[in-house]
Amino acid sequence: MCRNIKTLFNFEPPATDEEIRAAALQFVRKISGFNTPSKANKAAFDAAVEEVFHAGHHLMHALETQAPPRDREIEAAKAKARSAERFAKA
Repeated sequence: MCRNIKTLFNFEPPATDEEIRAAALQFVRKISGFNTPSKANKAAFDAAVEEVFHAGHHLMHALETQAPPRDREIEAAKAKARSAERFAKA
């Protein structure tokens, strides 16, 4: 699950709220152990996702860097090449 959480800072275009929310959802899934919570746990699960989203949103807007923004397509191509190399060895 956590492999789906991607670095969101310092990209062009900047991370969207949907991307930050998706990362928050993956984080809460990982630490709770639930992919989908039961009805009894749904409210607590959803509240946790919202809290993590707000913390992530605040963090993304508070961070500063002097480095130039990275290009999403170039970084995705690099990740795909690393994955191909990793799984080709199997």
